[in-house]
Amino acid sequence: MNKFATLILSILLCTVFSSKAQLLAWSPEFIQEGSPNIEITVDGAFGNKALQGFTPITDVYVHIGAITTASTTANDWKYSKFTWATTPTTANAQNIGTNKWKYTIVGGLRAYFGLTSPTEKVLKIAILFRSGNGNIVQRNTDGSDMYIPVYDNGVYARIDVPTRTPMFNLGYETINKVINDNIAITAKSSQVADIKLYFNGSLLSTNTNVTQATANPTIVANGNQEIVAEATVGALKHSDTLRFLVAPPVTTAPLPIGVQDGINYDRNDHTKVTLVVHAPGKNRIAVLGDFNNWIETSVHQMNKTPDGNKFWITITGLTSGVEYGFQYKIDNAIITGDAYAEKVLDPWNDGFIPAAKYPSLKAYPTGKTSGIVSVFQTNKTPYNWQITNFNRPNKKNLIIYEMLIRDFTAAQSYTSIKDTLPYLKRLGINCLQLMPINEFDGNLSWGYNPAYFFAPDKFYGTENALKQLVDECHRLGIAVVLDVALNHTTGANPLAAMYWDASSNKPSSNNPWLNVDARHPFNVFNDFNHESVVTKEFTARFIRHWLTNYKVDGFRWDLSKGFTQVNSGSDVGAWGNYDASRITIWKRYYDSMMVASANSYCILEHFGGNTEERELSDYGMLLWGNANYSFREAAKGNTAGSDFSAVSHITRGWSQPHLIGYAESHDEERIMYDAINFGRSSGPYNIKDTVTALRRAEQVAAALAMTPGPKMIWQFGELGYHYSINRCSNGTIDNNCRLTEKPLFWFEKNNPNRQKLFDVYAKLFSLRTNPLYEPAFLSSTGGFTANGTIKQMVINDASLRINVVGNYDVMAQTVNVQFPTNGLWFDVLNNTFITVSSNISSITFQPGDYFVFVDKNVNSVPTSIFNPGYNLIDLNITIHPNPLQSAGFIQYNLPENGNVQILVLDISGRNIANLFKGFKTKGKQNLTIDKNKFNTTQLSKGTYFLQIDVNGKKQTKKFTIL
Repeated sequence: MNKFATLILSILLCTVFSSKAQLLAWSPEFIQEGSPNIEITVDGAFGNKALQGFTPITDVYVHIGAITTASTTANDWKYSKFTWATTPTTANAQNIGTNKWKYTIVGGLRAYFGLTSPTEKVLKIAILFRSGNGNIVQRNTDGSDMYIPVYDNGVYARIDVPTRTPMFNLGYETINKVINDNIAITAKSSQVADIKLYFNGSLLSTNTNVTQATANPTIVANGNQEIVAEATVGALKHSDTLRFLVAPPVTTAPLPIGVQDGINYDRNDHTKVTLVVHAPGKNRIAVLGDFNNWIETSVHQMNKTPDGNKFWITITGLTSGVEYGFQYKIDNAIITGDAYAEKVLDPWNDGFIPAAKYPSLKAYPTGKTSGIVSVFQTNKTPYNWQITNFNRPNKKNLIIYEMLIRDFTAAQSYTSIKDTLPYLKRLGINCLQLMPINEFDGNLSWGYNPAYFFAPDKFYGTENALKQLVDECHRLGIAVVLDVALNHTTGANPLAAMYWDASSNKPSSNNPWLNVDARHPFNVFNDFNHESVVTKEFTARFIRHWLTNYKVDGFRWDLSKGFTQVNSGSDVGAWGNYDASRITIWKRYYDSMMVASANSYCILEHFGGNTEERELSDYGMLLWGNANYSFREAAKGNTAGSDFSAVSHITRGWSQPHLIGYAESHDEERIMYDAINFGRSSGPYNIKDTVTALRRAEQVAAALAMTPGPKMIWQFGELGYHYSINRCSNGTIDNNCRLTEKPLFWFEKNNPNRQKLFDVYAKLFSLRTNPLYEPAFLSSTGGFTANGTIKQMVINDASLRINVVGNYDVMAQTVNVQFPTNGLWFDVLNNTFITVSSNISSITFQPGDYFVFVDKNVNSVPTSIFNPGYNLIDLNITIHPNPLQSAGFIQYNLPENGNVQILVLDISGRNIANLFKGFKTKGKQNLTIDKNKFNTTQLSKGTYFLQIDVNGKKQTKKFTIL
């Protein structure tokens, strides 16, 4: 037997559970692997009472497994028999009376569980009783799993009364007794034996040749109590111990000055900590932890404030710098952590965190408690920030990269993300948005199942690793935004566990923080009441914690439309109606952010009515602007539904560019997947071809990136990520696989077609963040025409005029493209020029063609031709022939007398030839030109520009020399 199994068996034999327990009962009383028929009965009136009054009585099923010598942790279930939320007949429990159900194991445990190795032994039966859909689950009072001991041959003693909670193991039991009460004791042995009973070290009775012994001593003092039953058969002896506390009366005392809910450290004395719990309506709270070996004591009973709302205790004698695990035991029924804990220990998931990712992770106190454990540490070494004066990018021009750490790198860690920052910097983003990293249920999650809001999830690494990531982002000029889900929380959160109605599997009606039922559609888990004073305080604390302690730059608030007490039930339309109370809530939280960290980013996933969103925008908040469906339709070549102009705040009529437009997010189907699988075709042109689909993704990139206001792309969108959001781990597509891990995409980084898409994003993002041109991307002048196959976006700003136009059809088209001004326009991505007259240019678009035109040569050092301050003039220039082979003539029409200068410029705008300089009268003018007689060296073949300057006004015409 291995070391762990020996320890498990030792614990099992020292603390066993009664066959007459109120919650669980079983027969035979001492179960062995070979017991032919094992009956297990649950009483739903005890434990968490989930099955109390449950109907229909036939809809109760077991979830059952074994703890064996092969188990690696205390809760490592082996040989689980049934799939959760299924209803196989073999898992059905029989109703045997009010609130009681029985399940029978026939044929012995080895056969039932399918054990084949003769060296593997069953140590415990692990069992839960649940409803068929799995929504109602009968557990222990504290929500932990239930366990039944399994015995070898031999003599064993067990204390049956007082009754025990069928946990894996607890050194102490909850027994509600006071001084002068009698305590009934019943002990049994597995065979005829001599049984001795002891109470607090005194022998109560000696019973010879019996299988049961009883006693009824009197409790004479407060404090820790101990019952021991000892069974002896010849040379064999075994004892069982039950410990419990008779607690003194609760002390009423005012809250110490300067403390708040949660963990309070003393700046001067690192050997003590003060814990505070907001718990109105509770009667008693004790603290269990490493400091008292997880044994409830009189010393660690919390004080209660005179108003009855809070409990507090100052724990002394701690070792400075040492981590201590702890929990609260509330009213002898609930064991939970601290909602403000900045680190927790998880018995179900910490064992799967590699040491390389989280070195020296504190061990879970296995065998001493159950459930999530909070951690405090006095005098913790502070992180040494390298960047202390980060200048946040303008929120109106954020370029956000949304990332799920789990699916971005193989290492799935904060440190590995830090190592990828040079790549993201080359892409040109200025903001990294991390999907939720607050401690969530499980490890491999999107993170929208939050449990402890103040603790970074350990699966991604240490606290300092996260701070190093933020620090390095700031060094590179990249802001960091955390995606947070404070609309709801899971049942693992102490704010839920402290006030929980197990019979309905919902928060209880007196929960200070949570609604019993969600007030809006699409809610998951348990809905916060954001009009509750304590919820407002909790959220404000959360805001300060992350903005100050981690120096993050803001939050993206998940499901922000759910922050309301206006009950819309399941009516999606009503939920989206203008809600003044919701606006008040958000203005309060926005103000809290500005107080905690001025100019931090408040981003709402709101999707409300335009009037409400515009009001929030005017107040300073940023809002998500989802154009995924329209962009996907456009990329596939469909006209219906392809108008993506709502990605612009201008289209929505907002006064501020506070709309974060995006074509993809974590929650949307990927554009490339849709194009490759469902794109249109015409003749040889087929969008389902990967190279063609990537060209369509470039169209999307251009339209998105050049639209004013902040923008966001989803991870690997810059490389054309083509795996479906609903891809399963086996490669199939299923909506149920939306949350499963997705393939990495780094291997595509060097694919030239995908690199071209990256380069388009990088080029346009670089243009957006150029200080010379940034005002154009904050502008509200211009708009979209995107309801047909030719889609156009025009911005008419003095700093940079922009004209993005593309053919989203699968056939070629020739179009008269409108421009806001005449003159020279620069094609950013192709590095060429066109000259526009009468505000129109006829352009032939092949299918998938697109252009990003601007009125300045943004690819070169500005010269006079591209000076934002010059004025245009219409001279009706003609160059004949064009292309010019040797000699030709220039014809132009002067609308006024004036000083004229005629220049030849190269493609970069550099002056290479002076053709004329002098006075000309109004009217038609001609000038003969010879490429071999310019006042410079002979010009080589290529593209040039003729520039005519009249009284400081200019017009430019492109020509070619052969």
